[in-house]
Amino acid sequence: MITSREKGKPVTAVQGTEQALLVLEDGRVFRGRSYGAIGTALGEAVFSTGMSGYQETLTDPSYAAQIIVQTFPHIGNTGVNDEDAESKRIWAAGYVVREAARRPSNWRSQRTLDEELVTYDVVGISRIDTRALTRHLREAGAMKSGIFSGTAAEAPLETLIKIVNEQPSMAGANLSERVSTKEAYVVEPKDHGFTGEVEFSIAAIDLGIKAMTPQRFAERGVRVHVLPYNATLETITATGADGVFVSNGPGDPATAATQVELVRSVLDAKIPYFGICFGNQILGRALGYDTYKLAFGHRGINQPVLDKATGTVEITSQNHGFAVDAPREGASMAPLDRFGRVEVSHLSLNDNVVEGLACLDIPAFSVQYHPEAAAGPHDASHLFDRFITTMRAAKNAPATTADSTQGEK
Repeated sequence: MITSREKGKPVTAVQGTEQALLVLEDGRVFRGRSYGAIGTALGEAVFSTGMSGYQETLTDPSYAAQIIVQTFPHIGNTGVNDEDAESKRIWAAGYVVREAARRPSNWRSQRTLDEELVTYDVVGISRIDTRALTRHLREAGAMKSGIFSGTAAEAPLETLIKIVNEQPSMAGANLSERVSTKEAYVVEPKDHGFTGEVEFSIAAIDLGIKAMTPQRFAERGVRVHVLPYNATLETITATGADGVFVSNGPGDPATAATQVELVRSVLDAKIPYFGICFGNQILGRALGYDTYKLAFGHRGINQPVLDKATGTVEITSQNHGFAVDAPREGASMAPLDRFGRVEVSHLSLNDNVVEGLACLDIPAFSVQYHPEAAAGPHDASHLFDRFITTMRAAKNAPATTADSTQGEK
């Protein structure tokens, strides 16, 4: 699942000069031209439906070990800049586009996407029928794949299919350690335009956090202590945090036993909890629910979600291949009943997948999508305010009273 450069071969930023193949585990092959680095990329082929935001997509750590297929046909036209990246590098294992822009045309552009792919050694392919590929993945599901360009593409097809199928599956993959920060750091409200008094601080567990997430908290006057994947309850309490946030991230939530136990200790301590994406799946498992792998997942910035409490439909940004298996209707006791009643708060309007959980007897809630809107719509930005409301209620409540997490919008 790791992208690798061909040994001894110089990498150039000139796209389309080398033959390239995209090979799927079921033997289907798409032939195109090289894009980005030359060599071999292995990963799970997934498609993203966003019409914009390719830089944010590529730098989202949740895409680690995946080969991204862009359904929008023209990619790279706005170039790349130093402001829009969601992390310090491109995490995608490989990149697939229909038509790569010959040159960027945007006043914020500082370099081409092709150059950025080369810089981070990301092997890509262009000039293939991404519509046909997407339809195939929708029918057959996300699957192991490989991009082979240059001399790597000259190997016998049987050999390439064997290489693709021998790579590890995403099911069972534990990738949090790979993408998490190595050292704790603090994001201060004053650095993001907030001039008032800091009322709350939170501990954000980085399992693949996007840069815009702590910024959205900081803009609201919340100090954010970003902690590595292996943070403990003692580490959290040492920060003096008023709440705990668990971020998005790659991999199978069934492998996140350490983080699940951490969240259980947070819930037992009645510390307000908010999770997004991977953090939603971890809350689900902490409550005792199972998770499962979706056929092809939800990826893009145009995913419709129903907020069951208000009847509002929100257009959301999503990137996940796993989901929580919980009852869709009504409130019920959590499988681990010490956590009280839980209800599914949000549902996908595409396929009825669980998109949010709300604990009714302890201050905890989560959603499966990305309210930080980078890139994406701002429909769900109120969730940051909801968590602040939850922390305020918990702070003001008697010590023996568990607060509801049904914060105001």
